[in-house]
Amino acid sequence: MLNYLTLIFICQLAGEAFVVAVGLPVPGPVMGMALLFAGLMIHGGIPEDLQKVGGALLANLSLLFVPAGTGIMVHLSLLTGDGIAVSVALVVSTVATIAVTGLLMQFLTARKGSAKSDAE
Repeated sequence: MLNYLTLIFICQLAGEAFVVAVGLPVPGPVMGMALLFAGLMIHGGIPEDLQKVGGALLANLSLLFVPAGTGIMVHLSLLTGDGIAVSVALVVSTVATIAVTGLLMQFLTARKGSAKSDAE
């Protein structure tokens, strides 16, 4: 399982390196997640041990937000001037995420349904 945890961190590092090298305005961990996803698509599935490692990380995800929450509380005075802009950005990004997720789910469900009907 340590190998898969290392794989996750290597993908994150590769994503950071790629973003810095190319200059993309995307967070490195997001690019690393895309690289991991591409590797899993090529592999054809998720290995069982990787599922266990990912599940353990997700089960303890709230612990990973403690440093960010602490930083917000410590530097709250820096955010007071930009509170409206941050709030608008949060609402817009949340609505956009829900919309994209819904559209993608509809597309993938329709695609899966058409693949089943083609097989019959």
